[in-house]
Amino acid sequence: MSGHRWAARAAAGAAAVALTVTGGTLAQADDDIDSLPAEEIAERSRDALLDADSLHVSARGSIGGGADMSLDLTLDREGNCAGGVDMGEGGSVEIIKRGDDVWLKPDAAFWKNHVPVGGSTFDAILDGRYMKASADNPRLLNVTETCDLDTFRELIADNAGTADRGGLTKGEKTEVNGEPAVPVTRVAGGERLTAYVSAEGTPYPVRITVSNADGKGTVNLSGFDRPVPSATPSPDETVDVTALLGRSVSPV
Repeated sequence: MSGHRWAARAAAGAAAVALTVTGGTLAQADDDIDSLPAEEIAERSRDALLDADSLHVSARGSIGGGADMSLDLTLDREGNCAGGVDMGEGGSVEIIKRGDDVWLKPDAAFWKNHVPVGGSTFDAILDGRYMKASADNPRLLNVTETCDLDTFRELIADNAGTADRGGLTKGEKTEVNGEPAVPVTRVAGGERLTAYVSAEGTPYPVRITVSNADGKGTVNLSGFDRPVPSATPSPDETVDVTALLGRSVSPV
């Protein structure tokens, strides 16, 4: 399901605003970051994001001309995650990944729209329970890769050098969720992308907005370095589908 990676790509693309130079030093709590040039704010924001061990991402939008979708996920560098994806009429999926195992709970609309052949059978077997499988199952790579914070890091690295050093502008200090933030914007190729960088403490990007002719989206980032919830579904809430995934069922 390509939608699983939408928020990861949006956040990483926004972080690419900062990829105008290499290296850099994280801003300290006493930095007056809103007095810095846009390029330096972006650089410090990039470094802060790359240095995070875990984070919470909440995204909503329709970038790419598709239907509106949202994602709410807490993830870390160890590949653990908890949250879900909601594709509106296309259905939703709850996701939990811990260690070598992954649990998914797609709703009926998901099975109907994304697995038209065999999906209703899976839905009946699960009967409201989670499907459990090995995280390295190739049919679930779209999920397990999104669960890994290193996906963000790799996508950011892949965009290195794509941002024009002179193409950034700084806006007036504002607030995001009641906290001061400085917007840094890039407009290029028909796309407007703004990263709101925390003006207090570590300069994390706390909100990213992107818009183009195909749609618009918002990514909120928070919970930096806070642990991913460790609870996993109990055996009576779970159906192990490892064997079934070996059959001709479409990838999730």
